[in-house]
Amino acid sequence: MELHIDAQAWRWYVSVLLIYFAVLNTISAVTHYSIPEELKEGSIVANLAADLGLDVKTLSKRKMRLDVIANKKYLDVNKETGELYVVEKIDREYLCISKTTCFLKLDATIENPIRMFNIELEVLDINDNAPNFRRDTMHLDISESTPAGERFSLTNAVDPDIGTNSIKTYYLSESDHFNIEIQTGRDGSKFTNLILKQALDREDQAVHNLILTAVDGGIPTRSGTSSIIIRVLDTNDNAPQFDKESYSIDVVENSPIGRLVVKLNATDLDEGTNSDIVYSYSLYTSEKTQETFSLNPNTGEITIKEMINYEDFRIYDMEVIATDKGANQLSGQCKLTILVTDMNDNHPEISIKSFQSPIKENVALDTVIAVVSIGDKDSGKNGEVDLHIPNNLPFALRESSDNFYELVVSEPLDREKVPEYDITFTVTDRGSPPLSDNETMTLELLDVNDNVPLFPQSFYTIPVTENNAPGALLRSLTAFDPDLHENQYLVYFIIEKEIVNTSMSMLFSINPENGNLYALKTFDYEIEKEFLFHIESRDSGVPPLSSNVTVRIVIVDQNDNTPVIVSPWRAHGSVVEETIPRSTDKGTLVSKVIAIDTDSVQNSRITYQFLQVTDATLFSLDQYNGEIRTMRMFSYRDPRHQRLVVIAKDNGEPALSATVTIKLSTVETAVKAYSDMTEVPLEYDIFSDLNLYLVIGLGSVSFLLLITILVTCVLKCQKPKPSKAAPPCRNSVISERNSTIADSTLVSNDAYWYSLFLAETRKGKLVVRQPVPKGSRYIVSSIPRSTGLTETSDSAASTLQV
Repeated sequence: MELHIDAQAWRWYVSVLLIYFAVLNTISAVTHYSIPEELKEGSIVANLAADLGLDVKTLSKRKMRLDVIANKKYLDVNKETGELYVVEKIDREYLCISKTTCFLKLDATIENPIRMFNIELEVLDINDNAPNFRRDTMHLDISESTPAGERFSLTNAVDPDIGTNSIKTYYLSESDHFNIEIQTGRDGSKFTNLILKQALDREDQAVHNLILTAVDGGIPTRSGTSSIIIRVLDTNDNAPQFDKESYSIDVVENSPIGRLVVKLNATDLDEGTNSDIVYSYSLYTSEKTQETFSLNPNTGEITIKEMINYEDFRIYDMEVIATDKGANQLSGQCKLTILVTDMNDNHPEISIKSFQSPIKENVALDTVIAVVSIGDKDSGKNGEVDLHIPNNLPFALRESSDNFYELVVSEPLDREKVPEYDITFTVTDRGSPPLSDNETMTLELLDVNDNVPLFPQSFYTIPVTENNAPGALLRSLTAFDPDLHENQYLVYFIIEKEIVNTSMSMLFSINPENGNLYALKTFDYEIEKEFLFHIESRDSGVPPLSSNVTVRIVIVDQNDNTPVIVSPWRAHGSVVEETIPRSTDKGTLVSKVIAIDTDSVQNSRITYQFLQVTDATLFSLDQYNGEIRTMRMFSYRDPRHQRLVVIAKDNGEPALSATVTIKLSTVETAVKAYSDMTEVPLEYDIFSDLNLYLVIGLGSVSFLLLITILVTCVLKCQKPKPSKAAPPCRNSVISERNSTIADSTLVSNDAYWYSLFLAETRKGKLVVRQPVPKGSRYIVSSIPRSTGLTETSDSAASTLQV
């Protein structure tokens, strides 16, 4: 560091020195100068020419020069002024190592004449160097067991300056445990010792960091520092300590083996082996506890060693010791209380103390059926249990005493609906999750005769085709009784009823065991059409119960009657002879075939058709009413005699039929009057006997001419009125027994139903009612074609015996 001195001060300082050297020169020949080190280059030391008594003007000519020291030229002489000045900075510490004084000796030489002068330059020290420690950091290891007052040597600081500029003192940073002691050596150097003024505690502070400062005496002062790191060495002076002195831990029973219960943590403030800890059970820990829980000596982990059962052991007490591995082992301990938490691991128990089965289905309400007890080995909510049965059962649970229940009948029982009950008793605890158990008992019901036999239907209609074979099975009338055994065994009876002095048991028979109904005779639809009676079914209980059902037997018609042709009238055989004018117009009614059938419905419906016809282009036949009409007028080429064969066929299966042959003869115009006379309404009687029909027919033919003349006379006397009768109706059904036929004014009081045939022929209208039972009579009214409704009351009714 350079020291800058004020120019005025230096001048005064140099003047003093020159005076001093002038006096000295009188004594000796050495010129002496003193300068501080580190002067700037060019600084004036003194006027050497004046001090030596030399002429300044001759200096250049006489070649004045100074010696070189250690290959360096620190000073030189200005040849113009004779002044001695600094050429290069002078470092006293460099030139004079470890010396308290520093002098430079120079020789100044001049020529012409040659002369040498001795110059001595004293270099004065300035405080240009700060104290410096050889080590920036000092490390010390001090045991925490070291007593107070112990000294420790520290490395000294050095300062190349001398005197007051050298090290004056040392300072230590603030510390509660350390201080320094400064000592001075023989050479005046100062060094320090570190003194322990208070015992160390590694656990309190393991490392101490201090700063040592060296200060010199210069102006201004300079200083240097060094760090002191003190590591406190451990001694086993601390016992292991647990986080807590006591632990209370809850462990759920049935926890898996190996599960961690707790990890104990003991700490030792020491280090190294002094802090290595081993865990162990104390002698106060029971063998049962040590068998149940495992203690890891290195980690302090306590795990489950055996299965824990709350019902066997509920509290475990243990004491664990933590011991360090120091030379003088120290230890600490803690207490553990392990509380076993109950887990809902026991199923509730159920016990059936008594159970009554079977019982009668009519058992009284509130009757005790069973007694049940329940329980659970768990505790708390896990040990609280509830008992219940399905809600859809006619039973209820009633608590009789603590954990005892009675099963009672709460609703009426019916064996026919439910013959037996599977009663499941379910007991459930209140744990989480809840556990349950169940017990199922089967309750059988005994039958009582409380059900009446029932038929599937309240009314049976049984159709029976006529001409059935005697003994034929009509139907099985089976009733059902839901009771059991003798209460279910049924017997069937026909409730007696007489019809026309005939008992039902003579017409029908029923099997008393299975209800099969049989016909005992052959029925004829034309005589008997239906029967109505009752059948009773009775069980074998005590007392017996019964019910009955109405049976209607309907006789179904069979096509067993052949159609009978009642018009035209046939006197002999099946050939009918008719005459017709040859001048007949197209569409004229030639004849009408009427057939009757005593069967009913389809079997009595008659259709007509030509079986043979001489000329198919001349006549047409209506298939429903049997009318034969001309399709055109006769020509001269047409034969005089036409043969028509008509078949009347019913609609049954198989169809039955009858035929009639009409031999038709044409007459000339002279016969026209006869043809016209046929329009006169005639009363036409049909007798019940066929032979009588033939006789009347022959008589009619014999007296044909007479009848024609009579009709002609009547027409001349009374002009025919237009007929207001209703059009002919075929197969109309009279559906009431006391019926009046409007267009025939014929009243029927028969007990059966009829079909009405209203037919129109060339000779008049014919009314026929059918069917009637065999042996009865057909009632026929002949109604003149030209008369009105009022005229029918005078018509004569004739009967035809079949």
